[in-house]
Amino acid sequence: MTELSTIVTHPGGAHKDDLIATCVLVALHGCPVVRRDPTPEEVADPSVAVVDVGGEDDAALNNFDHHQFPREHPPTCSLSLVLAGLGLYEDARQFCEWLEPAEWFDSRGPKKTAEWLGVPRSAIGKLNSPIDMTLLRRFASETEHRPGETVYEFMRMTGEDLLGYLRGVRSDIEFVGLHSQRWSVKVGTETIEALFLPRAAGVRQEPSSSLARFIRASGLAGEVGAMVYPDRRGEGYGIGRYVDDPRLDFSRLDGEQDVHFAHMSGFMCKTSATEPGRLQELIAAAASDA
Repeated sequence: MTELSTIVTHPGGAHKDDLIATCVLVALHGCPVVRRDPTPEEVADPSVAVVDVGGEDDAALNNFDHHQFPREHPPTCSLSLVLAGLGLYEDARQFCEWLEPAEWFDSRGPKKTAEWLGVPRSAIGKLNSPIDMTLLRRFASETEHRPGETVYEFMRMTGEDLLGYLRGVRSDIEFVGLHSQRWSVKVGTETIEALFLPRAAGVRQEPSSSLARFIRASGLAGEVGAMVYPDRRGEGYGIGRYVDDPRLDFSRLDGEQDVHFAHMSGFMCKTSATEPGRLQELIAAAASDA
């Protein structure tokens, strides 16, 4: 992406997509944001990002508008286009569950979005928070935002966190792919597939989340039922079910000598056990009514 001198986005009311798209660009370039209609010269200038206005989608020129797309075009917003230009869109769609509803809301409106979600129209407004309203209102209330100002620096942090998260997601997926092991745990006549991340590989910041993302990205969601990962608070391992696999209830392990915590809801436990054989025994016990 060409180094930016300015980010131009539309005046008037702001929406989540143009605000977050601008946050991402602010985090990358640290340049001023101007809220007004762009000039033809700015639309043609790759050093000026034109966001959610301008009538063009051209990442090479840093133009990110979706309003010219035909009605039948898949739901898309300005943030979608910015992330696509950075090569981050596919990961964002998969691991930022809020993105697709934002695309629908901005391109289809609240009624169609509610129908797509299968909820009443009134539910859409119930998802807003004071944080949403304040940030959008403060962003929309000024025609210019510059480094050092409160709103600008909050925007920078928002963009940095999103970019850091998406880059970390890809790093985690690659790490787990290199170091994880797949187990087939026999439980009577059934087999429960488990994914194991050994401590020797190194402890990720959120090892259970790293495993879950790898399972999802690798198309294993319909196969793997359990995850075993290094406990960040001890020398043993955490064992959890993937997407609430109904066959596993780790509350059944309460009272096991090497299980020091079994969540009452049954979705995970913590154990001092480190040997693969014992960890597999615990998975089998969690799946047994005996």
